[in-house]
Amino acid sequence: MSATQRILIMDLGAQYTQLIARRVREAHVYCEIHPPTRDIGWIRDFAPTGIILSGGPSSVYDLDAPTADPALLELGVPVLGICYGMQLLAHLAGGEVRQAGEREYGRADIEILKGEGLFEGFATGSRTPVWMSHGDRVDVAPAGWEVLARSANTPVAAFRHRTKPLFGVQFHPEVVHTPRGPEILQNFLFRICGARPDWTPGHFVERTVREIADRVRTGRAICGLSGGVDSAVAAALVQRAIGRRLTCILVDHGLLRRGEREQVERTFRGELNTDLRVVDASRRFLGELAGIEDPEEKRRRIGHTFIDVFEEAAREVGDDVGYLVQGTLYPDVIESVSPRGGPSATIKTHHNVGGLRPDLPFALIEPLRELFKDEVRQVGRELGLPEDIVRRHPFPGPGLAVRILGPVDEARVSTLQQADAIYLEEIRAAGLYDDIWQAFAVLLPVRSVGVMGDFRTYGNVVALRAVTSQDGMTADWYQFPHDVLGAIATRIINEVKDVNRVVYDVSSKPPATIEWE
Repeated sequence: MSATQRILIMDLGAQYTQLIARRVREAHVYCEIHPPTRDIGWIRDFAPTGIILSGGPSSVYDLDAPTADPALLELGVPVLGICYGMQLLAHLAGGEVRQAGEREYGRADIEILKGEGLFEGFATGSRTPVWMSHGDRVDVAPAGWEVLARSANTPVAAFRHRTKPLFGVQFHPEVVHTPRGPEILQNFLFRICGARPDWTPGHFVERTVREIADRVRTGRAICGLSGGVDSAVAAALVQRAIGRRLTCILVDHGLLRRGEREQVERTFRGELNTDLRVVDASRRFLGELAGIEDPEEKRRRIGHTFIDVFEEAAREVGDDVGYLVQGTLYPDVIESVSPRGGPSATIKTHHNVGGLRPDLPFALIEPLRELFKDEVRQVGRELGLPEDIVRRHPFPGPGLAVRILGPVDEARVSTLQQADAIYLEEIRAAGLYDDIWQAFAVLLPVRSVGVMGDFRTYGNVVALRAVTSQDGMTADWYQFPHDVLGAIATRIINEVKDVNRVVYDVSSKPPATIEWE
């Protein structure tokens, strides 16, 4: 995705490098994340308006530590190093990075020594809370650099070069635990880099539609449509670019929510006038999943079977189908593989990223690959999609397979579909649906003893999950009113056969993920 101005974020291994990108995007400035292996020539050609070096778990003295070409300091482009990124700047500048006598994790107060530039709007001598997470530190600024802030445990909490636009902060301005972090980042973007806040949903739509049209000059594309907001927005973008040369295919893999297939058909054939084909492949998918319990293997099999089904469906659409459209989002990429080859750790394989068949017969079109969920919703509104699609809770591509812990079969799918439908009905009835980022039921691989009508039962256990979030990368469990939660549990136990116990998941992300598998 091209842009006239853009911030380059170099991923040095922090799991939440994307939070930096979120803050930059929230300031309406376009950015991209790339690995530190990009050489200086590539960086010059990229022509960034500014560069941000992320944090990371390494020490600059580790043999395999991510690093950068010292020529980076001579480009004349503003650079901001965060945590490990700051230590790397000091190291490249000939300074010394040492192991801290006391490691500093969590909240800390820094004293602002120069309330200007990066700290414009902060009074000199004032103190402000920040979030620290480091074992190494810079004790003395390198020659030619000056200290901008300090904390009780970190003598150089922020510094800058005296003559060049090079800055570093030992804390994390990108996390919500640094209350004035957005101000610091915006000072870097606008005061130091001179960026313009012109990256908007409208500009994204205009640019992306143009790029898709240029790429798909001939031939047809098919889109894997699930009915969720991601695939819907991806389909709308591509349809705007190539019109009726797009065919959407809904694969009913037998793992959809109750009534979902019918809802998708009504919405996309009716309201959106989309060329929609529906393929019933439920027996095929359930056959592939028979006896499979490992979640990564489930995702792999589902991803590969999806492509097999698409290949067969494409032959019926026409001989000129050369593209597959997917609603892949940035968090999918972050959790499945390190973004663009950087050193971040893999969390889990999303079926549409690491689960795709290696001999993919189509060229992929993933127009949302660099967007977060809230940005996708904004783009959906820009495209005029109905609100019931734009606001819809996320639903995983593998469907209920990753919400059934243990083996997947038709009976267990039916049990979960019923429980999940009751859960969402009660949430909507209570007026809470839009307050929740994502809510769903999970069928656990255990049975429990219960009593129904004076008889002993040995039934299934359903777990309920509901979280609040902004982008899906971090999340807190939703605090239901007790009467609502009680009503949901009562209905599920009374109406879903062989379920005698309902539990509620009160874990946040991290340490848990939102989905259970």
